[in-house]
Amino acid sequence: MRLVAPDGQQVGIKPLPEALQMARELDLDLVEVAPLANPPVCRIMDYGKYKYEEAKKKQQARKRASTVETKEIKFRPKTEEHDMAFKVKHVRRFLEGGNKVRLAVVFRGREITHPQTGMNVLNRVVDMCNDIATVEVTPNMEGRRMIMVITPRPGVVRKAQEAKKAQVAASIAADAAKRGPQPGGKAPQQAAPPEDDDDDLDEDAINADVEDDDDDEGGDAPDAPDAPEAKE
Repeated sequence: MRLVAPDGQQVGIKPLPEALQMARELDLDLVEVAPLANPPVCRIMDYGKYKYEEAKKKQQARKRASTVETKEIKFRPKTEEHDMAFKVKHVRRFLEGGNKVRLAVVFRGREITHPQTGMNVLNRVVDMCNDIATVEVTPNMEGRRMIMVITPRPGVVRKAQEAKKAQVAASIAADAAKRGPQPGGKAPQQAAPPEDDDDDLDEDAINADVEDDDDDEGGDAPDAPDAPEAKE
C-alpha cells in the first residue's frame, strides 16, 4: 500500500504489517482513504478527530446554505395598476432574496368562466419580472385559483446584494456630504439609508386585499375550465 504520514507527507510503499506498526507507535489509526487506487492509499491519522472535523464542516456548510422558500402572492383577474405595481414590487423583492414565488389568481363567482383574464394577469407579472425570473411551473387550475410558479434567474441574488451595497454606500456618502466637516476633525456619523416602509411586509400583509374566504364566494359557479396555454 501507499502510506501517507499524519502531516500529509508521502512515506512510500509499505506492507500492511509495517504500516499498522507505525500507526500503533504513534497511537493513531491506519485509515484507507483511496481503496480503488493502485496500490491502495492509506493514511495514519486520528480517525475519531477526523470524523468530528468532517461532521463539523458539513454542519457549517448547511448553515451557510440558503434555504429556498416559496412565497405566495395573490391577484384578482382585474388587478388595478396601483395594486399590480405594489405586488410586483414584492414579487421582485422575494426573487432577489433567492425565493421562488407562487403567483395565484383567485376567481370569484362567474369570473372563473373567463380564465384568460387570469392568464393575462400572470403574463403581466412575468413580463415585469422577466429580467430576474423564469417560469418554473406553467399555469394550471387548482379549484378557483390559477397557479404559476416563477424562480430567480442565476446570479440574481448576488446582483441584488451588490446593488444594495452600492445603494448603502451612496446614501452614506450623500449623508456625510450634507453634514459637512465635524468639529475637531472627527468623521461624521454614518446614518443608515432609509428603507421603504413596506420592505418588510410579509405575505399576509401583501395579500390582505385577497381574503382566503374569497376563494369560496359566488355560490354554485360553473366548474373551472382548463387553463389556457401560457404566452411564450
